[in-house]
Amino acid sequence: MTSASSLHTSHIASLPLLARGKVRDNYAVGHDRILMIASDRLSAFDVIMGEPIPGKGALLTQMALFWFAKLGHICPNHLTGEAPESVVTEAEKPQVKDRAMLVKRLKPLPVEAVVRGYLAGSGWAEYQQSQSVCGVPLPAGLKNASKLPEPIFTPAAKAAVGEHDENISYEQVVAVVGAELAAKIKAISIAIYKEAAAFALTKGIIIADTKFEFGLDADGTLTLMDEVLTPDSSRFWPLETYSEGSNPPSYDKQFVRDWLESAQVNGKPWGKTAPAPALPAQVIDNTAGKYREALQRLTA
Repeated sequence: MTSASSLHTSHIASLPLLARGKVRDNYAVGHDRILMIASDRLSAFDVIMGEPIPGKGALLTQMALFWFAKLGHICPNHLTGEAPESVVTEAEKPQVKDRAMLVKRLKPLPVEAVVRGYLAGSGWAEYQQSQSVCGVPLPAGLKNASKLPEPIFTPAAKAAVGEHDENISYEQVVAVVGAELAAKIKAISIAIYKEAAAFALTKGIIIADTKFEFGLDADGTLTLMDEVLTPDSSRFWPLETYSEGSNPPSYDKQFVRDWLESAQVNGKPWGKTAPAPALPAQVIDNTAGKYREALQRLTA
C-alpha cells in the first residue's frame, strides 16, 4: 500500500526479500549487503496497525543516520556509504528515497542490548517487586521515572515478529556469546547511551532507555546495526514535562497506545490481538507530528 506520502509495505521485485519486520523490509543485495527500507508501519502492543504513519520511515532513517554519524567514534556501524537508490530499478526508487539504508550483511547477535538511565515501563514494574531490574540491584526509594544513579545494562533475548522480547540476565548473555564479547557489548552500549543521552538533554529530550542491536562482520568485529536511538527503539521524554513519580508523555506511539487502550471492537474493548482497529486520522496526524518534532529538536 503506497501513497504519495506514505509506504505501508514495500515491493522491490528486483531484489530477493529476506524478511519483513514490524517496520523494516530487508532485501538481499548480493551476498554481502542488505537494503533496509523503513516503512511507515507502526506496531503497538506487538500488533502492526493497518494504517501507515505518513513520513515515519523517512524520519526514522534520518534520525538513525544522524546518530550513526555522531557516534561512529565509539563503535563501527553497518553503513556502507553507498546510495540505496543505486541498487534498485528506476521505477522502485520512490520506495527507497530518504527511507532506506544500504548496509553490510552481518552475523546478528541474538541479544537486544538494552540500556536504562531511568526507571520506566517493565523496569519500574520489576523494581516494585524485587528492587532490581534484570538482576541488577538498585537503591531503595526510587519512583516511577526516577533517574538511576548510573545507567544499567539490562539485556533481552530477541523474539520472533509478533512476540515479546524476553528480559535476560547478564550471565545469560555470557552463556550465549561468551564472556569477552558480552563485556564488550555492555561497555559499548553504556558508552553510546551516555553520550547520546547527554547530547539529547541539551536539545530538551530525555532518553530514558534504549536498545541497540549488534552483529559481527566477516573479521569478527562488533558492529552496531539496525536502527539506533529513534523513538521506536528508545523512550524519549520532553524535558519540560518530565516529573519524577509519574509516566511522562513520550515521543513515540503514545497517542496510538492511549487510543487503543480505550478502543472498542464490536462493543467490546480491543483485546490487543490482530487485526487492530482502524486508527482515526487525528491519532495518525498527532503521531506523525511527534516523530517530526523529535527529529527537528535533535537536529536543530
